[in-house]
Amino acid sequence: MNNVVWMFALPLLAAFLLPIVSRLSDMAGRLFGPLVLAVNIVIGLQAWSAVADTTLVIAIGGFQPPLGITFYVDRLALLFAIAISLGILLLWPARGDGEGRVRAATLTLVLASATTGLALSGDLFNIYVFYELTAVASYGLAAARGTGAAYAATLRYAVISSFGAALMLVGIALVYMTTGTLNLAQLAQLSATLDGPQGLAAFVFILLGAGVKAELFPVNAWVPEVYGAASKRVAGILAGIVSKLALLIIVRLLVLVFQQPEALQIMLVLGVLGVITGELAAWRAQDLTRMLAYSSIGQLGVMFIAFSIPGPAGLYAGLAVALHHMLVKPALFLLAERWDGAGSRLAGAAQASPLAAMLFVLLALSLIGIPPLPGFWAKFLVVSTALTQAPAYSAAVAVVLVAAVIEASYLFRIVVQLYRRVAPAQVGAAPAREAIAVTAILCTMLLATVLWLAPVGNNLQAIAAQAADRDGYIQNVQPLGVQP
Repeated sequence: MNNVVWMFALPLLAAFLLPIVSRLSDMAGRLFGPLVLAVNIVIGLQAWSAVADTTLVIAIGGFQPPLGITFYVDRLALLFAIAISLGILLLWPARGDGEGRVRAATLTLVLASATTGLALSGDLFNIYVFYELTAVASYGLAAARGTGAAYAATLRYAVISSFGAALMLVGIALVYMTTGTLNLAQLAQLSATLDGPQGLAAFVFILLGAGVKAELFPVNAWVPEVYGAASKRVAGILAGIVSKLALLIIVRLLVLVFQQPEALQIMLVLGVLGVITGELAAWRAQDLTRMLAYSSIGQLGVMFIAFSIPGPAGLYAGLAVALHHMLVKPALFLLAERWDGAGSRLAGAAQASPLAAMLFVLLALSLIGIPPLPGFWAKFLVVSTALTQAPAYSAAVAVVLVAAVIEASYLFRIVVQLYRRVAPAQVGAAPAREAIAVTAILCTMLLATVLWLAPVGNNLQAIAAQAADRDGYIQNVQPLGVQP
């Protein structure tokens, strides 16, 4: 079972070996990265059944916590670790020839390793290290196009992200000053010491720091510029994968460490503001990529609302929305690879590629929440669960429902342009065949969820229940010698 460690180690090792392999054989260099990710998926699937009824706690190198690196492998962590490798494999951005391709592939493998480490880490220090490694890799990928717009957007992203990292470090320092440890199991045992103003301040600092990658209001100003200037595959990775790992950090801390109702209320308020600002900005956007970027901010706001609901029910609803977004948003960005620019340029695009237009309609309907597509059930879970909570959640439900109407407005505006009849000479370029193929795979996974809705829902409920078991987390780590 310690093979799970290789899900973090293999991509990092491969990132160092890739330049050497590429010099020896160009074909081997092209296949090396995807092969490593495929091996990671196999390792994750083999481990899945083993963590169904138990949890694996690994002390890396034999060093016992809190001094050593601890990986905590429950079904939630493993689900995201598998999703990382699968998502990056489908969105593999290393295209072209020469050093540029090798550099992009290397950064992609570093990103896969860092985000896997985020999913599995069991202490705040290593979470911060992997968070910074994720940031560095994402800077390189965002600037990989080499254009002035890409450099300018990446610089802005780096400045905001560095500010967020500083905030996160301040929050971690406050936690350490109060408790004397950064191990999550120990922090869970000492969470009562963080119930005061200092603990709440630490949570806010960490929330805003990690919230930069999670597209949280108000630290998400980088999103439209980076997604517009970077390759759409990189935008799909950042929006579909990296944002969820940043959110996972916050969720773990809410469950284990910060038990104050005020922490949940802050999440709720910032989530509502994210939905409002993101969806209104998407409605006003005339450029397809910027529209998708602002839409992503709105969808992340819905996730923050869901995860602010206490208990396993909130985790269940939030996971449903997050996994749905991991399928839909990368697929939409892939279609935007050739459909980039003003919406008016999309006129007649369905004539050039009927399949691509049909896939866009399917994705749009699910994103809006039209039954029986998974997007409807995910939003239904959020709405129905929130309505059982305090009155403030009823206001959040109203915002989510109005946001769905706004979503329908701007997405149908794009659909109308796609199916507008124009002269053959005015028809724009169709999405690349590879992009359509990957989009079709993601749409197939989306439709498969409809067919197996009950088992998928049952598994998500079990994952949420296991992740919400704070006492179980402590008991699983205690055999390694972790005491308060």
